[in-house]
Amino acid sequence: MAVSKSNIINREISWLHFNERVLQEAADPATPLINRMKFLGIYSNNLDEFFRVRVATVTRMIGMEKNVFHDKYLNPRKTLREINRITKDQQKEFQRIYNSVIHELAEKNIFVINDRELTADQSQFVEKYFREHVRPNLFPIILSNLKAASLHDHSLYLAVVLQVKGKPSLEKYALIEVPVNTLSRFLILPSENDQHFIILLDDVIRHCLNEIFSVFGFNSYKAYAVKFTRDAEMDIDNDVSKSFIELMTEGLKQREIAPPVRFVYDRHMPERLLKQLLAKLNISQGDTIASGGRYHNFKDFVKFPNIGSPVMEFNPLPPLEHPGLRVTKSILAGIKEKDYLLHYPYQSFHYLIDLLREASLDPLVRGIKMTLYRVASNSNVVNALINAARNGKEVTVFLEVQARFDEEANIYWAGKMQQEGVRVIQSIPGYKVHAKLLLIRRREGIKNVYYAGVGTGNFNETTARVYTDVSIFTADKEIVADVNSVFHLFESIYNAPKFSKLIVAPFHMRNQFIKLLNNEIRNAKAGTDAWMILKVNNLTDIKIVKKLYEASIAGVKIKLIVRGICVLQPGVPKLSENIEAITIVGRFLEHSRIMVFANAGNELFYLSSADWMERNFDNRIEVACPIFDRDLQRELMTLLQIQLRDNTKARTISATHSNQYVKGNPNLKINSQVETYKFFKDKVL
Repeated sequence: MAVSKSNIINREISWLHFNERVLQEAADPATPLINRMKFLGIYSNNLDEFFRVRVATVTRMIGMEKNVFHDKYLNPRKTLREINRITKDQQKEFQRIYNSVIHELAEKNIFVINDRELTADQSQFVEKYFREHVRPNLFPIILSNLKAASLHDHSLYLAVVLQVKGKPSLEKYALIEVPVNTLSRFLILPSENDQHFIILLDDVIRHCLNEIFSVFGFNSYKAYAVKFTRDAEMDIDNDVSKSFIELMTEGLKQREIAPPVRFVYDRHMPERLLKQLLAKLNISQGDTIASGGRYHNFKDFVKFPNIGSPVMEFNPLPPLEHPGLRVTKSILAGIKEKDYLLHYPYQSFHYLIDLLREASLDPLVRGIKMTLYRVASNSNVVNALINAARNGKEVTVFLEVQARFDEEANIYWAGKMQQEGVRVIQSIPGYKVHAKLLLIRRREGIKNVYYAGVGTGNFNETTARVYTDVSIFTADKEIVADVNSVFHLFESIYNAPKFSKLIVAPFHMRNQFIKLLNNEIRNAKAGTDAWMILKVNNLTDIKIVKKLYEASIAGVKIKLIVRGICVLQPGVPKLSENIEAITIVGRFLEHSRIMVFANAGNELFYLSSADWMERNFDNRIEVACPIFDRDLQRELMTLLQIQLRDNTKARTISATHSNQYVKGNPNLKINSQVETYKFFKDKVL
């Protein structure tokens, strides 16, 4: 089926409109004030990573021949112009929201003040804090001495104009890195008459510049915030004489000196200072250069402190007990009897830790295998695996060293586990292992019995508090045999096994889902009920999109829940009029991937680690796991229907990217994440 460019939404622009939904959460008056500030931080962090990865990639494409990057739906030069236009408009909206939140905080007697607004007492407090905590962490660089490679990506700097009053010829410039990796970005000042005050670390430094530079004869100072973003894509060497860890470590060093892709500065900065900075950083007019306000690096606002009432933040939703697992003395014994689904963050992640602890102590357990992609900074998962190795179990971990922006942490954990006797497999050339798998081997009588866990998200206790994910724990013989085959695959990537129940990428995942869609098309043409529900983070694979269009034309009713990028256009007459698509952004990050096919009344349910993207189907090892238990199927369908009825945090996906909220009964507001929590809470009671 021929699909024109007009029927494929540009993936980069689609992502920007996802990030716009994060801005909408910051603007929503129903969102508590502190959380509105934190959503601004999330938006900013998202945008930084977008420039580091996607804009860097688009920039690389400019000047290439079209057939080099194999994407007929992308014009890189036009895309970059559109990215800059949209981000400029979003930054205006960002500033408007920030000013609004600051004003509303002031109405509640919480004031974010700058260095020019300090009282005498506050000034003394700030100066004392500066001397004791800030100054030891400051290492200014005179701009004339600056080497571009010495600046840290993702950091905040103050560009300082140093002057001697009445002697303009002595003017110099300096750069100071604001030490937000060591100190909080926010200093809480003493309260006065029930009024509360916060000053940013940048303004603490501005207030005390004389304590740094007066010794050199300067007596006038002005500071302007700047930040820049480097290309984060790594070119990995193919030197076969080096270990993969060595190659990755070298790649990380290259990232530190990679060329910049964006430079943001205070619009009030003098032109002469700006020109010198751009020259020193080797930034040309072809790069993204954006003027902004007094403050940058809003990613730090994710940690904005609440010095007011608890009602200024979301009501706590503590993880709930699992009604089945809480009554089992042995989790392994429970899994042997039936399958269980564990839903994060609604249900406690501790059940996974308890399962690993039980396996590490059970004398009949012989081995544990696990995939790890992103590991928590203080990982109880890793500690449990190390403890199992200490208890004599054979522990094998596939640790994906190439997990973007977690490479250094994963290299550290790889070394730590190896020191403790854990066998660590590190990366497969040409592929990322994104599957979320756990396999426990137990000797029962004269045979080995296996127990498996398959998930949609990382085995990470930190992200499990904010990412919505689901894992199945099962002893189904065919599924555990397939999981075992996947682990064997890590050691022999070129000998792909056949799988009985799991759908595994890069071998046949796309084709298998196309077959399932073809089945729905046949059923629709035969007059049988034909439909599907798809919940993913991103939908970009063009072959799949074409098949979805074909299914819609055939009469298959398709409902999509896509959190992030969606290149498909729903609701186009004679093309996608049978496709409805929504996106949900709320207090939790929607992360689970769930697929349901009507299958002529015998519904097929799958959980998967994979989004429907080219990289997931072709360049990653991913797993989709069927759900056979009827009770668990009904549970998943109930949760999907709750999301499809959301009229509070759901937006429609359309060709216009309008991010319009789903309309519904104004007297019956449904926030799917809150309703999902209630659903699981009722099961516990």
